This record gives sequence, structure tokens and C-alpha cells, in this order.
Amino acid sequence: MAAKGARKQAGGAPQGDLPTGKYRTPPDARAQMRELGRTGVRVSIVGIGGYHLGLPGEQESIRIVRRALDHGMNFLDNCWDYNGGRSEERMGNALRDGYRKKAFLMTKLDGRTARSAREQLEQSLKRLQTEMIDLVQIHEVIRDDDPERCFAPGGTIEALLEARKAGKLRFIGFTGHKDPRIHRHMLETARKNSFRFDTVQMPINVLDVHYRSFEKEVLPLAQQEGTAVLGMKPLGSGLILESGAASALDCLRYAMSVPGVSVTITGCDKEGVFEQALWLATTFKPMAQEEKEKLLAQTARYAEGGKWEKFKTTQAFDGTEQHKQWLTSANL
Repeated sequence: MAAKGARKQAGGAPQGDLPTGKYRTPPDARAQMRELGRTGVRVSIVGIGGYHLGLPGEQESIRIVRRALDHGMNFLDNCWDYNGGRSEERMGNALRDGYRKKAFLMTKLDGRTARSAREQLEQSLKRLQTEMIDLVQIHEVIRDDDPERCFAPGGTIEALLEARKAGKLRFIGFTGHKDPRIHRHMLETARKNSFRFDTVQMPINVLDVHYRSFEKEVLPLAQQEGTAVLGMKPLGSGLILESGAASALDCLRYAMSVPGVSVTITGCDKEGVFEQALWLATTFKPMAQEEKEKLLAQTARYAEGGKWEKFKTTQAFDGTEQHKQWLTSANL
């Protein structure tokens, strides 16, 4: 299991309640949908972050997942290492009783060897109580040599292709939060190996656009290849709210308005936060250009040096850097 303080800081920062009262979703409301790149699949414009499902009580977590699916909010994020496996276990319990068929289920693996990736995938399948995961992503591609390690003989890609052929997963992607340069290198390495990722996950938020911008440097490359972009950290793991740069509502609306983003993944550590995310998923209207420009002008000074995007500038958010054994072993 990850070091308690580090993982709590990395994934468990408060998400920030939106104003309550008018944010109520009608019983028949459905989440808006978008195309997931070239996969032919449609997913909800807001996805449920898996880390935060390990924070409240299990029954509350299950209610969040099932209420999301009942309203068509079908994109479910998770990871093999979240909360020592508890997040996957809770999601697996939530997907019982017919709920699995309503979900587009994604999880992430840390392993950089074929052996560790195979072991982690088998654990994830068991925890999630499913025979097939819709999308498996390589987690935290944050080091310069991660692309070469993943594509080397006996590396992660070997195991994922094997699992896809066996029907254990449908699509393959990768994630990272450190530097767009590394994302570009991963896409280039894939191209050299005659491989195209189905998805790529990256920070998309009101500060990213000003500093080491994934939105500016990676999103256009992904679009060229038909690779679906999954936006994460719309609130900067809560740090944008802490900075005072923007409200939770503005942060989420901005991230959801970025052209080319298939889904915005946000953590919901309690039902109140989830209800507000669901309301946005069902009522969303893109930000007008004038509103967007005003917000970006307002947030520019907060982005200087990445001081409020610490996942880019420190190792506090790097679970696999703090626990390098995850890269070669399935033992938490």
C-alpha cells in the first residue's frame, strides 16, 4: 500500500463542493455522451474517479457508482494500486446485480514488465469481478525511459496485447501527469513500434494551459491519431481550489469545454460532491469563448512555475516513484 500521507495528498485532496440547492438532477435525466476517439464507443462526458471511492464508507461508494450508472454516467476510472486495491474491490461490488453491463470500465496497471502487468491485471479482474475490462491503461508514464521499458521485449505492451487477444480487455491506453514531453515520447515510441493507443489520459485544467501544457502539446497529437483524450485533475487534485484561482464549477466547466476531450474524470469522495458532478454531466453547456478567455486571464498568475500543479513539479503525487516495486511486482 502507498505511504499514507503521500497517497492521500496525491489522490485524496478535497474536491470542493459546488454550491448546493439548485444542483439537483431529475430522475429521468441522462448524462451527455461523446465519442471515445476511434473506438466506436460512446462514453459520458464526466467520469467517476476511482481513487476517491476508497475514501468514504463502502455503501456510500456503491451508491455513488450505481446512481451514476442509472443516469448514464458510464465511464468508471480505477487503478490497481488505489487504496491498496480497496477502490477496485468496492467498484466490483457496485457492479454486481446487473450494473456491469451499464458501465464502461477502466483500470490502470503500474507494471513495466510483462510478468508484473499480467499479475496486476489478474488481480484487477478478480477485484472488479469481471472477465473483461473495457480499457486498461499503463499508469504514470512519468519517466524519460518509461516508453522504452513499456515497448521492450518482455515489457508491459507485450502483456496487454496478449490479454486483448485473450478477451480480457478491449482497449489500451496510458496516463501521466508529469510533463507533456514524456507523453509525446510515448506516442512517438508507439508509432515506431507500429502501435496506436486507443486512449491517453492527461491533466486538463485552467492552470495546465499556462504551464507545461498537455492541452497545447499533447491533445492535438492525440487527435491526429484518433486517440481519445481523457482529461484528469480538473481541480488540480484540489490544489486549484486551495489557491483561490477559480471555483470548482468554473474548473469543471472549463475542462469539459476543451475541444477534443472525450471525458473529464473527477473524484467524488461523498455523495454531495457526486450529485453536483452528475448535475453538470446532464446539464452541461460549453463555455463561451469570451468566458473562457476571461477565466484564463484570471488564472494565469497562479500557474507560474507550476506552483499549484505540484504533480508536475514534485514527486508527492508519484505513487510509482515512491513505490518502485510496483513496476516489477504485483505485491502491494
